[in-house]
Amino acid sequence: MDSSILTLILLVPLAGAVLVALLPDRGKLPAWLTLITTLITFGLTLHLPAHFDVHQSGFQFAVNKPWIENPAIFYHVGVDGLSLWLVVLVGLLGPVGVLASWNAINRRQKVFYSLFLLQQTAMYGVFISLDLMLYYGFWELSLVPMAILIAMYGRKEGSRAAIKFFLFTFIPSAPLLVAILYLYSRTGTFNFSELRVSIAAGIVPAGALFWVALAFLFAFAVKVPIFPIHGWLADTFSEAPVAMAMVVAGKLGLYSMLRFHVGLFPAQSKAIAPLLITLAVIGILYGACLALVQRDFWRFLAFAALSHLSLITLGIYGFTVTGWSGATFQILNNELIDAALFVLFGALELRYATTQIAAYGGLANRIPRLATLFVIVSLAMIGLPLMNGFVGEFLILSSTFSGVSHRWAIIATLGVILSAAYMLWLVQRVFYGPESNTAASGAADLRFGEQLVLWPLAVLMLVMGVSPNFWLHTIEMAPKPIVVEQSQSIQMLGRPDVIPSTNSGEVQR
Repeated sequence: MDSSILTLILLVPLAGAVLVALLPDRGKLPAWLTLITTLITFGLTLHLPAHFDVHQSGFQFAVNKPWIENPAIFYHVGVDGLSLWLVVLVGLLGPVGVLASWNAINRRQKVFYSLFLLQQTAMYGVFISLDLMLYYGFWELSLVPMAILIAMYGRKEGSRAAIKFFLFTFIPSAPLLVAILYLYSRTGTFNFSELRVSIAAGIVPAGALFWVALAFLFAFAVKVPIFPIHGWLADTFSEAPVAMAMVVAGKLGLYSMLRFHVGLFPAQSKAIAPLLITLAVIGILYGACLALVQRDFWRFLAFAALSHLSLITLGIYGFTVTGWSGATFQILNNELIDAALFVLFGALELRYATTQIAAYGGLANRIPRLATLFVIVSLAMIGLPLMNGFVGEFLILSSTFSGVSHRWAIIATLGVILSAAYMLWLVQRVFYGPESNTAASGAADLRFGEQLVLWPLAVLMLVMGVSPNFWLHTIEMAPKPIVVEQSQSIQMLGRPDVIPSTNSGEVQR
């Protein structure tokens, strides 16, 4: 099972997509088949943490088989502490996306659900690929279903938002492909581990390596997105179906930064880190300030996401072990919280047919279950202690304070305070205060299916906040680039209670 589990995780949603596309579009048949497929796939992903050996270094559940002889492309997949929980996260969000779309998607269902499953396959492929050409194929594949579904199911300007999303994310992929091919021409391999060794040995000229690393960074930064190349984000959040919007931003780009930018080019990443830290801090404040003045709750969520994604970027390019662990953990937190918020906002739009924040007010008495869940998720988003958002934010900010700059840490903390301001303002405006005409029109509270999605997510947010070590222990086992290890060792100097150990990257008290 261990030798085939990753292949099964890839093939099950792909087979489901083909089956949904071939079956007739009758009633809820496509939705039921997609739900069953995503539940099976999620069950398969749980095999990974259940059998992952935290004491074993390197990639586990690996498969490495020749695929194309010339150029030498391999079907090479595997997971480590960095990618393990991200694969499980994609599996969890699959059924959430299907249930969130259950009543929202009423036309051309088999097209929607087949493309949704194809998107799932692409995301799994991005997280498990260890051959750069295989990774690039899944990276590009992830763009296509998203662009098509935004164009088909956009609320007002779907076609324009789809074109904008596709161009923003596709154009940077061209220099990424050129950079991958250049690395192959110099090293003769697309294998991630072999490339790390070759680059560290100086096989690739330093001047060329700078431009190669920049091409990788550009593609990933747009996908995150990082300020100021975030122009596609608000339109995409406003137009994309809920199930697709919850996966469009964040995890693919952030993971790729960790794995393929810092992982392959540690020296070049270290050199450009001051610029990225500056942009990240600007993005934290910029996103938070714009979220405070939004009138549409989808655009509100887009700028709130920009602020939180920028905080994760700060953790990555601070080059500390604590920051890396906090950033990876915060990716999981951010995706869970955003997924819950997408479902909640989608439920509001489905009931009241408006996305204007000013149209709401006094809903807590009308829909108390939805209001309760919204408050819980909001508290997780602003980083209330004992909720999952607190742990990731604390690790990132504390590592920034001790290992990067007191000034940047203080400014970033201001962004976290602003996030509490805009979330609490939103809760007050929508659910409390004077009852609006929209609230007076009446609407049903959350249905059983919606609660079946949201309550487990809310409980998981609490569990991750109370017992984060269950996730962090695995995350901390992921290999770190040598510059991260050196930075951590430097931070330990001068502290009498901490001395570096003889093992690279470890610290002993």
